[in-house]
Amino acid sequence: MGIVMGPNQYGKAEVRIVSVNRDTPRHTIKDLNVSSSLRGDLDGAHLTGDNSNVLPTDTQKNTVYAFAKEAPIGEIEEFALRLGRHFVGTADGITGARILIDEYSWERIPVGGTGHDHSFARSTDEKRTTAVTIDGDQAHVVSGLKDLIVLKSTGSEFWGYPKDKYTTLSETNDRILATAVTARWRYLHTDVDWGKSFESIRATMLEAFATTHSLALQQSLYEMGKAAMEKHPEVAEVRLSLPNKHHFLVDLEYCGLENNNEVFFAADRPYGLIEGVVKRDDVEEAPQAWYSLPQF
Repeated sequence: MGIVMGPNQYGKAEVRIVSVNRDTPRHTIKDLNVSSSLRGDLDGAHLTGDNSNVLPTDTQKNTVYAFAKEAPIGEIEEFALRLGRHFVGTADGITGARILIDEYSWERIPVGGTGHDHSFARSTDEKRTTAVTIDGDQAHVVSGLKDLIVLKSTGSEFWGYPKDKYTTLSETNDRILATAVTARWRYLHTDVDWGKSFESIRATMLEAFATTHSLALQQSLYEMGKAAMEKHPEVAEVRLSLPNKHHFLVDLEYCGLENNNEVFFAADRPYGLIEGVVKRDDVEEAPQAWYSLPQF
């Protein structure tokens, strides 16, 4: 029985870059966290220390900064596609690239009833994301968002679950439902208006969360993914991860007060974690590598 090198990749993780467009007095900014990973003929580096096919990770970092200067970053999907295709097309021995980007959102500070030309504030931890995989001459795009915190103060129930001697949770037909949405959706092709598609999918999922009378967070997950896919035929599947940000009703009987679903304790951990894939039944499954590192 022999020993061989399995799936592998290498790259530069979390290159922080802020680009300011100063073409007009009203500036715009792009605030990104970019990670690159390259795949290909890299056995020599692992087995004998032969670096002839190893494009330095420092060069990958420098390429990110240079590309931001040479042309406008634009939508993060466009920027990731440019970077990935560059690495595969110019680095010897590299046949695949994976570019991950998180984009941080900034809003203009209002001054005199309008947004200031060059002053911004970050009002949320939400991030727009993309993961672009270049495999030879093929390109695959998975976009999404994370850390989008949402809450319903009513319109959510939870009952009818199995009970045993360890069960202490009481059934309820009126509870707070809150979660921090991480969503990723796989596009069927790259002929997409990335910005318009992102905004529409985000708005559609939020509307589904708000309007679904939820008997379980799993039900909300399905309705959010279903609504996005019904409106967007360019999307093959939606993957959602929804931690249940529990809000427990505080017992105020000790001081003679009745708590009518008004005062809650917000617990940060432990929490239920609800995850799932909503997909089309006539579309081929995506390789796991499109979503994460090679499996070990």
